Amino acid sequence: MSFSCLIGDLHFNRAVLKIIKQIAIQINFSLQTSLRCLLCLHMLNEITNVNIEAISNLATPQSIRDEYGRTEEITNLVIESRKTIKRIISGEDSRPLIIVGPCSIHDPKAADEYAERLIKLHHELIDDCYIIMRAYFEKPRTTMGWKGLINDPDMNQGYNIEKGLKLARSILLNILSKGLPTASEMLDTIVPQYIADLVCWASLGARTTESQPHREMSSGLSMPVGFKNSTTGDPTPAINAMKVACHPHSFVGTNKQGQISFVKTTGNQDVHLILRGGDNGPNFNPITIKECAEKLINAGLPSSVLIDCSHGNSKKKHVNQPAVFNNVMHQRQSDNNYILGVMLESNLHEGNQPTSDDLSQLHYGVSVTDECMNWETTEMIIRNAFKKS
Repeated sequence: MSFSCLIGDLHFNRAVLKIIKQIAIQINFSLQTSLRCLLCLHMLNEITNVNIEAISNLATPQSIRDEYGRTEEITNLVIESRKTIKRIISGEDSRPLIIVGPCSIHDPKAADEYAERLIKLHHELIDDCYIIMRAYFEKPRTTMGWKGLINDPDMNQGYNIEKGLKLARSILLNILSKGLPTASEMLDTIVPQYIADLVCWASLGARTTESQPHREMSSGLSMPVGFKNSTTGDPTPAINAMKVACHPHSFVGTNKQGQISFVKTTGNQDVHLILRGGDNGPNFNPITIKECAEKLINAGLPSSVLIDCSHGNSKKKHVNQPAVFNNVMHQRQSDNNYILGVMLESNLHEGNQPTSDDLSQLHYGVSVTDECMNWETTEMIIRNAFKKS
């Protein structure tokens, strides 16, 4: 390649050429060699990271775990809660699981107040049901919108993910410190290295259940995992995902030191199906539940089915959740032994609200994602299910 071609391709002006020549002299490079190096860099930039604005280092999972460490009491709670959930899935423990809490946590103060209320109900009804607090920090999106506390903790499109990871971990520690088990969705496949040791039960959502990386990730998670039916309402992808998660896998992942790693899993046997309704309507009726259980049995999988009382089963209206919950609990009391329990979306106050550029305008204790029941309704329907007043 000629010297003139190099200059022509890179469009250097006289001032830039003078600077390059001075640098070349200092490092004993010829001007032509220096230009060749710059041309290679120019060409490289045309084929890599073309649509990347920036890549920044993130604190390692281990460093954040060390900063927000577990106490011995919390460690024991996580271990024992996971064992209890496994026994409920297998049918050894006849109590229903009740996974309840905000659609997505955006306010640590409101989450703390909710946990303070829920722990009282957890202890009071411990002989009748096993209550777990929903602590979701990642929000899957069909199109656009706020993607959750981990991705954007300040809700200003600042995307301070490191702050979000630390905040999520601190919230989980706070919930667990009260003696309350935790549940969370695993959306980003790297995030579990940061928070999974503080999660007692995990889920894969309707959009990620069909994803191979998420299925493989689930095969290595240390807690029981629920798989939701697809957004259409079809349970087949979730059942297939359960099959995959039960088996060992090898894939590229990340270790606690943040290094890209080769990961080999043993498979996760503690899996179950979640029916959340879909585009075709609700799917919590007895016939559908039985059909799904039979498919699970034929596949050699646990036949336990958890019913999500929100999303498609409530037509995304919080006012419909109590009716779904009551119906499901009645089925269970009528010897529908396939029903593992329920999931409820609940907050301090009912409904939802849009996010705002002015966070002071947000109403305290109201969801910024899906509609939620208020606390009073939540407490009432759970107590009524077990005839506690």
